[in-house]
Amino acid sequence: MTDATDLGHLRRCVELAREALEAGDAPFGSVLVAADGTVLAEDRNRVSGGDRTRHPEFALARWAAENMTPGDRALATVYTSGEHCPMCAAAHGFVGLGRIVYAGSAAQLVALRAELGVPPSSPVSPLPIQTVVPGLPVEGPVPELAAELRDLHRRYAKGQR
Repeated sequence: MTDATDLGHLRRCVELAREALEAGDAPFGSVLVAADGTVLAEDRNRVSGGDRTRHPEFALARWAAENMTPGDRALATVYTSGEHCPMCAAAHGFVGLGRIVYAGSAAQLVALRAELGVPPSSPVSPLPIQTVVPGLPVEGPVPELAAELRDLHRRYAKGQR
C-alpha cells in the first residue's frame, strides 16, 4: 500500500516526466531511494537522441549496480511515473533491486494511446513487471496521479501525429 512518502517520490517522478516531455522525450521519470529514505539517484527519459534504451529505470539499475552493494540494492525502492517496460524490469531484476512503485500502468498507457489513435509507444509487448520478474514487490497504479499522467501522455502523443 502506498503512503504519503511514496506519493511524494511519485510526484517527483511526474516532475521528471514533465522535464522529459519538455526536452522532446516521452514523459517518464524515475527516482531511486535507499532503505533509509535517502534519494540516491533520479533520471528522466532520454530516448530522443536515437538510443531507445535510455529509459530512466534502466539508467537507475545501472547506477545501482555500480554504486550500491547487493544488500542495499535489495532494500531500495524504485519509484517511477510509468510501469517498467520488460527491458527495464529485466535490468531491475538482474541487478537485484527491491520494491517498485509506479504511478501509471503499462495497460493504462496502451489504452490511452489507443484512445488517442496513436500506435503503441514500444515495439516490445507491455508485460506486467511481475511477469518479467516474478515475486518482486510491486505497487501501482496510483490513482491520485492519473489525470496528470494522462495529460503528459496526451501532449506527447499530440506531437507524434
